Amino acid sequence: MSKKISLRKGKMIQINAIFQLLLVIFLSVTVFGSMIKFTLNFKVWYYTEIYYLGIEKQSNLEKEEIMKNYNYVIDYLQNKEKEDFNLPSLPSSENGKIHFKEVKNIFLILERILWTTLTLSIFGIYIQCKKKEFNFIKQVSNMLCITPSILILIFIINFDTSFTIFHKIFFRNEYWIFNPNTDPIIRLLPQEFFLHSALMILILCIMSGVLLRIIYEKNFKIDNRVIKKHSNLCS
Repeated sequence: MSKKISLRKGKMIQINAIFQLLLVIFLSVTVFGSMIKFTLNFKVWYYTEIYYLGIEKQSNLEKEEIMKNYNYVIDYLQNKEKEDFNLPSLPSSENGKIHFKEVKNIFLILERILWTTLTLSIFGIYIQCKKKEFNFIKQVSNMLCITPSILILIFIINFDTSFTIFHKIFFRNEYWIFNPNTDPIIRLLPQEFFLHSALMILILCIMSGVLLRIIYEKNFKIDNRVIKKHSNLCS
């Protein structure tokens, strides 16, 4: 009888560990996806980059025209309706249009993933709160601090290689290699801008991780100790 109880208890521990791992993954993906979406829509970030990266000089365009074309790109990438890619005042090659359509599909998939993981995360948090188990907060915090920190280090060491690998993973063609003569939009989107945006996303993830750690330490660490002590006494 005691063996059956211990086996059942062992299985429950394994199930709980798997459930908690999945919750940590879903929550981390939700935060990461949210930071991507936030950075994408934080257009003021790009407006400051226009001056910092000297985009006006590189493109020979006025700031207003640069902003108008950039705003169109961002709105196009998030528009669920099927429409052709036509910049307000710049020409685009057929390959360039195909590439932006592929990027749009990636962002639409990302949005579906984000809503799915958010829903699953809310359900998982509800279950864990009912059981008064809050250790998942610390684990999510660790993931949001460690993983982005590693990526930041990789990007700083060699972003060119990382940028190329990223495109080779997500695209099955080389339409992402733009010719400035046929696709002048590339002058408005220099590689440095993508580096800065990637760093912003990762830093926001780390900040979220630190915030979750503070919340855990101040509100739930003592509760977890009490729960563990109670469970040890019961066993």
